[in-house]
Amino acid sequence: MNEALLRSLTPSVLAVLVRRGADFAAAEDAVQDALLEAVRVWPATPSPSSSSRERPMRDAKGWLVTVAWRKFLDATRADAARRRREDLFDEEPAPGPAPAVDDTLQLYFLCAHPSLTPSSAIALTLRAVGGLTTRQIAQAYLVPEATMAQRISRAKRTVAGVRFDQPGDVATVLRVLYLVFNEGYSGDVDLAAEAIRLTRQLAAQVDHPEVAGLLALMLLHHARRAARTAPDGSLVPLAEQDRDRWDTESIAEGVAILQAALARDRLGEFQAQAAVAALHADAPTAEEADWVQIVEWYDELTRLTDSPVVRLNRAVAVGEADGPRAGLAALAALDDSLPRHAAVAAYLHERDGDLATAARLYAEAAHRAPNLAERDHLTRQAARLNAGRCR
Repeated sequence: MNEALLRSLTPSVLAVLVRRGADFAAAEDAVQDALLEAVRVWPATPSPSSSSRERPMRDAKGWLVTVAWRKFLDATRADAARRRREDLFDEEPAPGPAPAVDDTLQLYFLCAHPSLTPSSAIALTLRAVGGLTTRQIAQAYLVPEATMAQRISRAKRTVAGVRFDQPGDVATVLRVLYLVFNEGYSGDVDLAAEAIRLTRQLAAQVDHPEVAGLLALMLLHHARRAARTAPDGSLVPLAEQDRDRWDTESIAEGVAILQAALARDRLGEFQAQAAVAALHADAPTAEEADWVQIVEWYDELTRLTDSPVVRLNRAVAVGEADGPRAGLAALAALDDSLPRHAAVAAYLHERDGDLATAARLYAEAAHRAPNLAERDHLTRQAARLNAGRCR
């Protein structure tokens, strides 16, 4: 059974049900039931002699749509409070190949429903369409998993019975795509390429510098993808990456898109983040990056977002531009419970020569790391410094 295929088809199947008139919460439940049915009945490798019932992957989307629609009809008919609405759903579409229509981006817009707050719309879309778990979304928002679960449940209740026929806000869709890309780039689920594909579609439809800025940001970050891990799967920090492995075509495209967006003089956070990424891409080595200008862009980002994560990254840049003690002074103003705070503090203390404190902080950061690759990297950093001190 191909889990990657199921994940990629989920948004389009959900979109079909919503377009046929199912409310979002009921449609999502039906699609989840269909996915469970697929896990149960789809063979890992269907044989040529298998019956049509045993070969759903020949038209996987059509199979999922048919099963999900039946699940939805069953749930609707079982609900006494909705019996009067059954006439709307009496005619089940005939089985057959599903239309080759990509509804994913449209579904993102519909999930950004005006009845939801932006934060609730983002959380709901990430969970139902983006394929992220509640834990992953909670990490992106820097809140406990239980809090995020409650937020998603409230969003589902808000849209229960609502027809998703009114597109939401572009800014909300951008935020969703950004978080999906970030999870795909650095998290447990590989969604980065899909986020880029959808952002390209959005840029072709919406003429706005922040849409272009987000696309540029994604391209510039994704250009470094091949160099981010060693052959053994271990994480390679930016300063140690082999820049010959960076995708120069993606960098050139990202820079060109960014320059055109900045020329419109309507600066937003995605353009500012892309500018930082472009400065890194332009430097032959990490040491040769224009850290003073990077700090200036982080100042702009702080003004635009006042994000603690931006301030954390700014502290690193200040440490490179003005020395590690200046970076530590900038870091002191931030809450030490912030994710990756300990890792940044460890790096700056190491650069300042305080290896004992750095080793302790690397070990602490490893314990709090959000994924296995980062935890292993930080553990190795702590072991390296401890081994050096014992010689």
